[in-house]
Amino acid sequence: MITQKMKYALKALLVLADEARRDSPEALTIEEIARRSGTPKRFLEHILLEVRNAGIIASTRGRSGGYALIKKPADVSISEMLRLIDGPIAPLPCLSRRAYQRCEDCVDEASCRIRKVFAEVFWSYLLIIESLTLEDMVRSSAVAETVMGGQVMSG
Repeated sequence: MITQKMKYALKALLVLADEARRDSPEALTIEEIARRSGTPKRFLEHILLEVRNAGIIASTRGRSGGYALIKKPADVSISEMLRLIDGPIAPLPCLSRRAYQRCEDCVDEASCRIRKVFAEVFWSYLLIIESLTLEDMVRSSAVAETVMGGQVMSG
């Protein structure tokens, strides 16, 4: 499951991507992003700082200041956003590419049946999530509606 923080980050990025597609896009204040995304303002400041530090958005100070998307939506990887906001995405530490750790109770990784089963499941997940971009979310109304809370999904 993704965290609420990640959902807020995606909602904010979708607002900024929608603004970037307008004929005359403008930088948006935190207040405006919060209003358009339905996200509490108090959480956005920290989230937008992390996303800005990753080089996905830029901030400008001053009267017409705010935040703007500086990467093309097709270049914003959802899996990278997940790792940035939520940390490692592997179900087990011994399967993580970037935060690998041997499991504390592991006797032999090569023969671990739990690792083998989850490696297969995780590989399938990675094939999908690694290909997903912000552009996919912007273009897909079904996905965007789900992220924006327009549909209730069980799970």
